[in-house]
Amino acid sequence: QVRMVESGGGLVQPGGSLRLSCAASGRTFSSRVMSWFRQTPGKEREFVASISGSGGVTTYADSVKGRFTIARDNAKDTVSLQLNSLKPEDTAVYYCAAAFIDRFGARNYDYWGRGTQVTVSS
Repeated sequence: QVRMVESGGGLVQPGGSLRLSCAASGRTFSSRVMSWFRQTPGKEREFVASISGSGGVTTYADSVKGRFTIARDNAKDTVSLQLNSLKPEDTAVYYCAAAFIDRFGARNYDYWGRGTQVTVSS
């Protein structure tokens, strides 16, 4: 069974930090673009960050750039997201997802984790 499991979420005060992890099992995703998304009730799922298969290229949403850092360890089949300087608006369920690149160069996410809750509140 192919699984991706997020962990590391929790309750943190504004300005605090968390480190989220996504562990894959059942197959390797070392060649895949891996991304983090987040979603709050009543809102569409939002792209947060992505990292290339080698880890050499990273992309961030403007809302998190400079505060969040995505990284991966392909030997362990894990992807992490370091969340710093957290704001209440960062509160969401955070999901990791794996993508393959189609013939047109577009990302197609075919594997998703179940999510981990991040709550930023005093």
